[in-house]
This record gives sequence, structure tokens and C-alpha cells, in this order.
Amino acid sequence: MEMIASISLRAIVGAAIVTASAYVVAATCPTVLDHNLNNIKGDAANLCQYSGKVVLVVNTASKCGYTPQYEGLQKVYDKYREQGLVIIGIPSNDFGKQEPGSNAEVAEFCERLFKVKFPMLEKASVTAPNANPLHEALAKSTGQRPKWNFHKYLVSRDGKEIVSFASNVAPTAEELDKTLVRLLAAK
Repeated sequence: MEMIASISLRAIVGAAIVTASAYVVAATCPTVLDHNLNNIKGDAANLCQYSGKVVLVVNTASKCGYTPQYEGLQKVYDKYREQGLVIIGIPSNDFGKQEPGSNAEVAEFCERLFKVKFPMLEKASVTAPNANPLHEALAKSTGQRPKWNFHKYLVSRDGKEIVSFASNVAPTAEELDKTLVRLLAAK
């Protein structure tokens, strides 16, 4: 009986710790990141896991003139991830039907051709009225919606500053890099 009571007490304490941890994450999660989406493998991904990081959100496509930007995105990720950068790629078929593949095909393409290691979410719409909740929040915050593939949003650690960059701004462009360095320096 004493052993059962001990196990029950451990279960209650464990549940309390998990609940408290979830509350802390929820309490510190910027509203713009407070979304549950699926990663490219179809597993649930709570974007609050990126709270406290600088987040670069990019809508991607495999058959676009900007597709080589995957290489620059990976370079930026490699350069700054230890300082707190996360890049989130969201494949979308919204513009020119340039992302026709399945999630598995997109993942394989990104790995094989560009050695992408940053998080990728499953294919989703980024345009109104069907935009995924993250892109809807980003568009409302900045007043700018993607007009083509590889539109970028840079989100500060606290989610209070969001900067939008058009598709033709390369991931390694000076204007994006300066903003990124400034946001990473803010703790």
C-alpha cells in the first residue's frame, strides 16, 4: 500500500511539473508564435517552442526562380543558430503552383539539393483567405502579405517586432543581415 501511495504521489507531482512547465511556456509565448501546426513529417509542432529565439519565417517552393535561396537560408541558419536563430520554412503552392509535391517530396528535395537542416512545416496556404494561422498573424502584425514565394518575416525574441522582407531580398542580403544581427543582440 505504501508503494502504491508513493507511485501515486510521484504521478501527481510529475503532472504538476508538466502543467507548470506548460503554463510558463504559454505565459512567455509571443502571440504571433502561439500556434500548433504540423512539421513536414506530419507531427504536431507547437511554435511556442521557439519562444525567446529570433525566428525567420519563409514561405518556400521547389520550382521557383527563388528556390536557390534555400542555400542562403541554410548558410544564415548555420551562421546564427547558436546565437538563437530559428528558420521556419513553410512550403506553399499558392504562387504559380510552384510547390506541387507532397510533404515527403518537398522534404527529400530540400535535403538532397540544399542540405536543409532548419525546421520545415507541412505545406500550407500563406495567402488570404486561407492563410495558415502563423502567416495570418504575421500579415496582421506587419500589414504585408506574401506576394510570391520566399517572402520572409523576421520575428524578435519577444515577438513584439516583426519585419517583413520581399521575395527578392536574399537571405544573405545586407538589409536582412543587419536587422537579424540587431534582433539577435537584444536579449
